[in-house]
Amino acid sequence: MKRVLNPNEYLSKIPVKLWAEYNELEDSARQQMSNLANLPFAFHHVAIMPDCHSGYGMPIGGVLATENVVIPNAVGVDIGCGMCAVKTSIKASQLDRETLKIIMGRIREVIPVGFEHQKEKQGSMPMPLELGSHHIVMKEFFNADKQIGTLGGGNHFIEIQKDDINNIWIMIHSGSRNLGKKVADYYNDIAIKLNERYYSQVPKKWELAFLPIETIEAQDYLLEMNYCVEFALANRKLMMDNIIQILINQELFNQNFNGLQNTRGSFINIAHNYAQFENHFGKNVIVHRKGATLAREGTIGIIPGSQGTKSYIVRGLGNPESFMSCSHGAGRKMGRNVACKTLNLEEELKIMNDKGIIHGIRTQKDLDEASGAYKDIDMVMENQKDLVEIITELRPLCVIKG
Repeated sequence: MKRVLNPNEYLSKIPVKLWAEYNELEDSARQQMSNLANLPFAFHHVAIMPDCHSGYGMPIGGVLATENVVIPNAVGVDIGCGMCAVKTSIKASQLDRETLKIIMGRIREVIPVGFEHQKEKQGSMPMPLELGSHHIVMKEFFNADKQIGTLGGGNHFIEIQKDDINNIWIMIHSGSRNLGKKVADYYNDIAIKLNERYYSQVPKKWELAFLPIETIEAQDYLLEMNYCVEFALANRKLMMDNIIQILINQELFNQNFNGLQNTRGSFINIAHNYAQFENHFGKNVIVHRKGATLAREGTIGIIPGSQGTKSYIVRGLGNPESFMSCSHGAGRKMGRNVACKTLNLEEELKIMNDKGIIHGIRTQKDLDEASGAYKDIDMVMENQKDLVEIITELRPLCVIKG
């Protein structure tokens, strides 16, 4: 833990505990930390992970425990967004560069990216057993059946990686697509209206409108949020299944990869945008993780770097001071527009090409997701040695970005 900001020095209701470098955070992220620590229902302290950067209302890489309220913006619009990874039976020596290019081309044919959806309904939606026709999920259900199995945009990615003993891994970062955004926006708007009606002491400009847990609106949000978490997992699973099937297709390669059909047992999944009831410091509270992952003792997690750096499979240490959480990645050190304007295209291409990574960076506008836009993953991992231990280091061989 790098620093504790006590209420007296930080003019807050509760302390802020940081695993991040305070002086390197944007002013907006610092202000959001202060806002969280001054919420009347915030519990015990606010935890800030080493990948922290500014978000909507709450910083990405933040962990907030609340008493008797849930905050839609403290979960965010990509509900259930997270990581999954599978260790395959393939060795890196079995996949030369041309074969990897064929695989990535085939993945692009099968998995829509960006705003693209499936042409047909996939029939892979989780069943919304507790939801009624008035819920957003039910209204969007058939549209979402064409979104499942798609990557999305921004920092979502598919990577083929190798570990230190040359096993091939597949890693996916994706979320709940437009379904999660619809749910998040709907309930955030409701929270804003309710807070205005009852003259909430939480300023509207903080973008932290809340729902009291005893209200129907809060209960509906929790139901729909949990469905979006399930949907995001089903989305990642469908993409992973489709990628495994591509590798099994022996018509593409002169290899026998049939053993890949048994990879589901090695499937690792961890979400980083959600809220749930937990017990901390002797109190039942609602823990909001926004760009932060669960790191209970023994929990297996995934912490990706940027597309040009290592990613990590980790085991949680169960540190109570972080509400048993850790970072969800490297974290941005500059916004997308700033990255595109200031990063050097030739330098970023050299970083990727020197490492032999197959990638999609072609023009200046692709630099929003360049390695230079992200924090140093080695420093991020160093700053959270008391939160997780590293099990496996993974290096990227090829990357598809949303």
